[in-house]
Formats: sequence, C-alpha cells, structure tokens
Amino acid sequence: MKELLWNGFNRVDFLFEGREAILVFPKQPNENKNWLFKTEYFDAFPEFEIEMLKRGWHLAYIKNVTRWCIDEDLDLKKRFAEHLHEKYGLYTKCIPVGMSCGGLIACKFAAKYPQFVSALYLDAPVMNLLSCPAGVSTLKKDMMQEFIDATGITLSQLTFYREHPIDKMPLLLNNNIPIILVYGDNDDVVPYHENGAVLERYYRENGGIIAAIAKKNCGHHPHGLEDNAPIIEFAEKYSV
Repeated sequence: MKELLWNGFNRVDFLFEGREAILVFPKQPNENKNWLFKTEYFDAFPEFEIEMLKRGWHLAYIKNVTRWCIDEDLDLKKRFAEHLHEKYGLYTKCIPVGMSCGGLIACKFAAKYPQFVSALYLDAPVMNLLSCPAGVSTLKKDMMQEFIDATGITLSQLTFYREHPIDKMPLLLNNNIPIILVYGDNDDVVPYHENGAVLERYYRENGGIIAAIAKKNCGHHPHGLEDNAPIIEFAEKYSV
C-alpha cells in the first residue's frame, strides 16, 4: 500500500485481487460515508470529485482490463465495493461517475449490481456501441479495432449484439436509479442523439428520474460543467 496526496486529500494506492486500486479520503467524512466510484479515466476532469471530497465523500477507482466493459471488470467492481464497505466502512451504495467509456461501464455496473448504486452521473456516455466505437454513421476505424481486440466482438457481430448500455435501460428504470446526464451538443465522438438522448427519452417516457444538461457548442471534451453545482445537488439528493 502506498500513501499519497491527491489534490490536497489523502490517497492510498493498493492492489485488490491483483488490480491497481485507489481510495481518496475526505478530510472529514460525512455521516453515511458516501462515495463516488470513478469507473474509468481516474485523473480526467476531476473538479466534481474534488468538490465532493470537500463535502465529505470518498472517491474510489479500480483499474479495468479494458475501457470497453467486460463482465470480469463488472464483477470485480462488485467485490471491490463490498471490500470498501467491510474494510473502510463506506456506504453500501455508491454513485458511479461515468465519463465517455466510463459511462458504458457505469450503466452496465448499475444494471448488473443495482444494490450497490444510489444514482448515476453520466457525462457524454457511450450508450450505443454501434455509434461508438463502431461509428456506423462515421466509422471510427482505430477505436473499432481496439474494441475488437478487447472484446472479441466484430462489427458484424455487433449488429445483433444485445448488451449495449441502451439494452440495460429497463433494468436501470425498474431499479429506480436516478440519473444526471451531461453532454456537449457538438459531440462528434459520442454523438448525443445516438447515445445519451436515447436514455433521456426512455427515462422521460417511462417516469424515470433524469436530469439532462446540455453544454452549448461543446464537443466531447471537456467533461463536467463550469459550475458543477447541479451535479453536486443531484448527487447529494439521491445519495441513499
């Protein structure tokens, strides 16, 4: 175990079942010991996580085999969540923070293990693998090859694949998982109309709790908001 500082907060790096893992501690934990679970890209656009640490939340991460989400990674995250509860007393449920491919992982984790999830914060999430990485409308060749190498699923197989995050929407809804969704309206990497918009429409049509925030004239990056107050308020409201 290695003890470090991360943006002014105590951080421990350790191995869990052979995987690199991180836990960042607030200076003063809140009563429930709530925590965020960054599902990918740990150091990317951390402003929201830093604000939540200031409010007494913990922040956790465990390395994935691939950003394209395989069951091995989801199952490990479930055991990791149990470990954090048993060893550090963290709350039984977390709020996954899913940015881009991290959104793919966050949705599928919540669908498979809803008992560990209070709510979801999704930011430009990959919801439809035919859109990203396949880029059926605008083929993303390098990204698609990475996906094939990571999962063994070819483009032709992907056309009848039924494990996209959008296929998990009924599970998220049936388990009453609130979602806050942030996106850029000019995103050409993970186009909103092919990804997040499908989730937003489904939740609204079926009575789910969802807040969607568009960033005008913004592409895939940056993630987060200039003022993260709406995300903070949502997370604190649905933290149990």
